[in-house]
Amino acid sequence: MKIYYMFRQVYISILTLFLCFSFSGSSRQFIAQNNLPPIIDREIFFGNPEISGARISPDGKFIAFRKPYKGTMNIWVKSANEPFDRARVLTNETARPIPSFFWSRDSRFIMFNKDNGGDENFNVYAVAVDSKPVTDTEVPVARNLTNASKVQTNIYRLPLNESDAIYVGLNDRDPKWHDLYKIKISTGERTLLRQNTDRFVGWQFDNADKLRLARRSTTKGDTEILRLDAGDKSTQIYSCNVFEECTPVRFHKDNRRVYMITSKGADTNLSKLVLLDVETGKTETVESDPLNRVDFGGASFSNVTGEIIWTFYEDDKLRFDYKDSKFAADYKFLQNKFAGKIVEFASGTKDEQLWLTSVYSDVEPGEVYLFDRRSKMLTLQYRTRERLPRDHMAEMQVVRYKSSDGLEIPAYLTLPKGVTAKNLPLIVNPHGGPQSRNGWGYNTEINKVGVLS
Repeated sequence: MKIYYMFRQVYISILTLFLCFSFSGSSRQFIAQNNLPPIIDREIFFGNPEISGARISPDGKFIAFRKPYKGTMNIWVKSANEPFDRARVLTNETARPIPSFFWSRDSRFIMFNKDNGGDENFNVYAVAVDSKPVTDTEVPVARNLTNASKVQTNIYRLPLNESDAIYVGLNDRDPKWHDLYKIKISTGERTLLRQNTDRFVGWQFDNADKLRLARRSTTKGDTEILRLDAGDKSTQIYSCNVFEECTPVRFHKDNRRVYMITSKGADTNLSKLVLLDVETGKTETVESDPLNRVDFGGASFSNVTGEIIWTFYEDDKLRFDYKDSKFAADYKFLQNKFAGKIVEFASGTKDEQLWLTSVYSDVEPGEVYLFDRRSKMLTLQYRTRERLPRDHMAEMQVVRYKSSDGLEIPAYLTLPKGVTAKNLPLIVNPHGGPQSRNGWGYNTEINKVGVLS
């Protein structure tokens, strides 16, 4: 999407400020007499969730998740058929929480990145799922795979055909640009694949794990897509200017064309999904928003078939378009179970038969189920922020209004519960854009405003 368009199409979350009471007895009495939501401790809103971010291992044997350890969010793991109170803690960070993690393709390791005190110089760590706690600690050793000081690591890819490896970028040679390395997860052995002396900002491997494309930022801020030829030579096959987008996503199963999201030359300024022929540079459109309202959101691909399973669009609410008929039937089955909520396949096994499925809404922070596609069995794993009383959460409405230049701005309005929605004070909460937007769903900050604390 063009930058000027992104700035003009600023999405704004709107919420109304209810009342400002203290924890005094009079305010509690006022609440009871006027049928208002009860006082809810702010810790329930803003404290650490009991469990979050669960991911099932590719072999389906384990579920890893984030949970507080000594007050800080850390990584835990359990067998898939065990209760959560039998889980083992794998990390013991106390200064800063671990924000996310991912599995190795063979399910042997969990990997995560972390910096030091917020300096944004991230290193990549790996911990073996079957490793034992070291002496005098409750956790095993998390090995630093990149092990560099004042160096930032970019995680690029887990190879499809080599489970004990990860591709990363390190700016240890030149702070401005990241060289491409392959690191052996089990030992930390590092191999330089490509030295970055050409302003490359991204790499693309094909389905045989061969490095085929690079994305380059020019001195003018434009983007070039280059085919990497023999002898470290490169050929430009596509480009877009600073106001446009062009980002390769994944190679097609024919290994000749690559899926790419681009807004180049779009009359509507909206991005779309295309296939780019890496030999000829020709493109063919795969999909754009059928409603012509928003950018192409993204696609999920099957590692079994190589085909697109679904695409999605971030509109007033998240929209999915399923391409795989069996997944489409499963999605319809889940939608019927959870009417009025958004259902997402969040984390699946290698054979794509077991999925951790997330269900949420504007008044539901999230429920996570284990869904067996064969038996259609749903097993509740946990509820995000279990102690939060869902009945007292405020609903989020989609509203649209005209901007000063005549464009329509989509926004969300949250009204407090228990009072008449008239002559209320207003808080406007702009998002952090321009390359992002707020979405329909539970929002801690917005719901907190309408509840006393």
